[in-house]
Amino acid sequence: QVQLVESGGTTVQAGGSLTLSCVGTGRKFGNYAMGWFRQPPGKEREFVAAISWTGGSTYYVDSVKGRFTISRDNDKNTMYLQMNNLEPEDTAVYFCNRGPEHQAIIAVIRGNVVESWGQGTQVIVSA
Repeated sequence: QVQLVESGGTTVQAGGSLTLSCVGTGRKFGNYAMGWFRQPPGKEREFVAAISWTGGSTYYVDSVKGRFTISRDNDKNTMYLQMNNLEPEDTAVYFCNRGPEHQAIIAVIRGNVVESWGQGTQVIVSA
């Protein structure tokens, strides 16, 4: 089992930038693809971005392409989400999770994640 803890959320004005972090403890961090998900107020949780084990492959939902960048540092057991040009529609609780070990990034894109959802980190984008 892996414990994942999200941080970095805050209130920011539209057009601003923010970087979220997800720190993992437990099983070898570099053995699995990971992803960011978000749950806007009153809505279902949705996929945002995914990254492969090594960080060589990434994938984004259309609404964040060109604005968000997912990355990871396996030596630090940390995944990041750099968010630029934020919009009010990006307001949500952001969560991180991982795919099964040694599975391709497509597992995370399809929502096949392994860990229980944590508390997430709240991002509020004011107009």
